Amino acid sequence: MTRISYKWLFSGGVFLLLALIIVNLSLGTDALSFSRVLAVLTGNGEVLENFILFDLRLPRLLIILLAGISLVLSGSLFQTVLKNDLADPGIIGINSGAGLGIAIFFLFVPFQVESFGAFLPLAGGVGALLTAFLIVLFSRNRPGSLILNGIGFSFAMSGLMVLLMSSANREKVDFLSRWLAGSIWGLDWLFVFILGVTLLVIVPFILLKNRTLDLLTLDENTALNLGVRVTMWRTLFLICAVLLAAVAVSITGSIAFLGLLGPHIARALVGPRHRLFLPVAMLVGAFLFLLADTIAMRLQLPSGILLSLIGSPYFIYLLFKK
Repeated sequence: MTRISYKWLFSGGVFLLLALIIVNLSLGTDALSFSRVLAVLTGNGEVLENFILFDLRLPRLLIILLAGISLVLSGSLFQTVLKNDLADPGIIGINSGAGLGIAIFFLFVPFQVESFGAFLPLAGGVGALLTAFLIVLFSRNRPGSLILNGIGFSFAMSGLMVLLMSSANREKVDFLSRWLAGSIWGLDWLFVFILGVTLLVIVPFILLKNRTLDLLTLDENTALNLGVRVTMWRTLFLICAVLLAAVAVSITGSIAFLGLLGPHIARALVGPRHRLFLPVAMLVGAFLFLLADTIAMRLQLPSGILLSLIGSPYFIYLLFKK
């Protein structure tokens, strides 16, 4: 793909995303109509309009965009490192590990989500990292086994989470049920900050190491002969992938298949070279999650359920294709 065509493709994607952002910000209460969004953004809004946009809609919008970027980057790293197009943080157990960590912390630590909700991403991150460690340990550094063990751990962790919920009080069960359905619960600026800092630390590192990611797609002996420390880089990228997914789903709820769909669409558009592929994948992830949320708001469904309805047929298609 030439530089010009890539430039126009990326610019077109940014334009579509901006158009969808305006549409998304305009949905909801009639107190802030489509015609007033731009006025409020330029500082000409009334007090109620400013509150609706800057305290309610804008944090949710940014969380969706940042989480979409995080989940698609995570899926891209998993697919590259594991050399498997079916890899996705929701499929291989990372989301379930984060969910179990959140469930244990939420059910057994006496606190209110409103007061200490910032600790949930930390609990989700710890749960996801421990799950990833166990998956790698059982797989004995065999990428093919990682997928199968991850699917097994995903079922096990989900079962443990449901078991814990069966003995909890109604209020906490309701929260965890919404989390499992992918109903975005972290809706204030604190969670925007948490997601933003996570991406600010990890994304530059990944983009700077795009050539290393390209080399990891080669045969392991070839990569070693080219001077790549395969085990070290594979471990570092896996940690990055786990953290990206864990922090995102801890805030948005369980979101499956986005990390599967986004990388496939980006590769189809620009090819497998990570220097071109990763920026497009981030754009696709943000757009897909925002589109799903925009539709889900109109249908009054959790975004996670809508993404699952879209992603599961594609996953089945890939299984048959392989």
